[in-house]
Amino acid sequence: MEEDNINQTLLTKEKSVQENGVEDKEEDENLPLKNRVWRETKTMWVVAGPAIFTRVSTFGINVISQAFIGHIGSTQLAAFSLVFTVLVRFANGILLGMASALETLCGQSYGAKQYHMLGIHLQRSWVVLFFSTLLLIPLCIFTTPILEALGQKDNISEEAGYISLWVIPVLFAFVVSFTCQMYLQAQSKNMIIAYVSAISIAIHILLSWLFTVKFKWGVAGVMVSTIIAYWLPNIGQLLFVLCGGCPGTWTGFSTLAFTDLWDVLKLSLSSGVMLCLELWYNTILVLLTGNMKNAEVSIDALSICLNIVGWEMMISLGFLAAASVRVSNELGRGSAKAAKFSVKVIVSISFAIGFVLFLLFLFLRERLAYIFTNDEEVATMVSNLSPLLAFSILLNSVQPVLSGVALGAGWQSIVAYVNLASYYLIGIPVGVVLGYPLKLQLEGVWIGMLFGTLVQTVVLLILTYKTDWDKQVTIARSRVSKWEVRDIGESSPET
Repeated sequence: MEEDNINQTLLTKEKSVQENGVEDKEEDENLPLKNRVWRETKTMWVVAGPAIFTRVSTFGINVISQAFIGHIGSTQLAAFSLVFTVLVRFANGILLGMASALETLCGQSYGAKQYHMLGIHLQRSWVVLFFSTLLLIPLCIFTTPILEALGQKDNISEEAGYISLWVIPVLFAFVVSFTCQMYLQAQSKNMIIAYVSAISIAIHILLSWLFTVKFKWGVAGVMVSTIIAYWLPNIGQLLFVLCGGCPGTWTGFSTLAFTDLWDVLKLSLSSGVMLCLELWYNTILVLLTGNMKNAEVSIDALSICLNIVGWEMMISLGFLAAASVRVSNELGRGSAKAAKFSVKVIVSISFAIGFVLFLLFLFLRERLAYIFTNDEEVATMVSNLSPLLAFSILLNSVQPVLSGVALGAGWQSIVAYVNLASYYLIGIPVGVVLGYPLKLQLEGVWIGMLFGTLVQTVVLLILTYKTDWDKQVTIARSRVSKWEVRDIGESSPET
C-alpha cells in the first residue's frame, strides 16, 4: 500500500512537471545557491550564446563594409558612417523596437504553454512591420537634402544620398530578421540563427573583397555584398520556420494574422518608442559632431569608436535577449521568484564581461583605429577618445540587460519615459553645453551623453529592484489570456 502511495506521488509530480513545463519551484529554492546559479547560467546561455554570436556576426556585416569603404576614400567613409549611424540606426530603432513587442508576447505565451499563439503573433508582426517599413522609404530617397538641412557637408551628403538608396533592401531584411529572431528565441531555438549568420559573414568578406579589390566596383560593390549578407540569414530562418523546424508553434499561414492588428500596433509602438529613444541617442552624437570643426576627421574617429562600442553592445544585446526570454517565460509560467533570480544572474554575468572589456580598451587606444583607417589624424583622435570609449562599454554591459528585463515584463511604456528624460532632457543638453559653450568639442558632447546613460541605468536598477514580481505574474497571465485565440488546437513544441 505504501509503495502504491509513493508511486502515485511520483506520477502526480511527473504529471505536474509535464503540465507546467517547470520543476517544483520550492525544490529549486532549497538548492544551494551555487547550484541555482549554475542551473540559471546554463539556461541563460542557451539563449544568450547564439544571440550574442548572431548579433556580433550581423553587426560585423556593417563593420566589414565600413572597413572596405574606408580604404576607398575618406569622404565615402564619412558618408557610409552617416547613413548607417543616422538613417539605418533610425530605421533599425523603429523596426527593432516594434518587433520587441513580439518578444514580450511570444515569451509569455510560450511560458504559459499557449504554443499555438506564437505563429499567429509572428504573422501579425510581419504585417505591422512591413507597412511600417514602407513609410521609411522616403527617408532613403531624400537623404541628401535631409542631411544638408541638418548642416552636413555637401560632398558628404551627396555621397550619403547615393549609399542610402542601397539601404532600402536592408530595411526590408530587418522585418524578417528581427521578427524571426524574437520568435525563435522565445522557444530557445535560436542556434539556427547563429549558423546562418556565420555563413553569411564569411560570404560577405569574400564578396566584398571580390567586388572591390578584384572587380573595382567601389561603393556599389560593397553595398551589393552587404545586401546579400543581410538576406542570406533571413532565407535560412524562413526555411527553418516554414519547413518543419517549429512544428508545435508554426501551424501554417492563417487569416488570424489580420485580426487584432490595432492592439498589436499599439503594443509595437510602445516598444518602438522605448528602443528608438535608446538607439537614436548615439545618432544625435554623430549629428552634433557633423557641425564641429574638422567635421570629416571627427565623424571618422567617432564612427570608429561607435563601431567598437557597437561590437560590445552586441554582447550586451545577447544578454538583453536572454533576460527578456527568461523573464517572460518565468512570468508566463507564474514563477515570480525565478524571474527575479534570473535578472540577478544575467546582470552580474554581463557586468563582469563588460568590466574585462573596459580594462582592455583602456589600454588599446589608437591601435584600434588602424583596423579601419590609415589616417594618422583620425587614429590620434580615436586615442584621445579611448577613455570615453571604455566607460561607454562599461555602462553598456548593464543598461541593455535592464531593457531586456523591461521587454520580458512588458514595461515598455514606463521605460520609454525613463529614456526620454535621461537621454533627451539630461544627456543631450549637458553634452551640448560641454561641447559648444565650454568648447570641449566631441569629448564634451560624449561626456554629457554618457551622463545621460548613467542616469538611465541607475533609474532602471532602482525600478527593477523595487518591482513587485508577484504582481508582474498576474499582469503577464492577464496579457496571455487577452491575446489567446481559443479556436486553434494547442500542441506541444518539439523538444
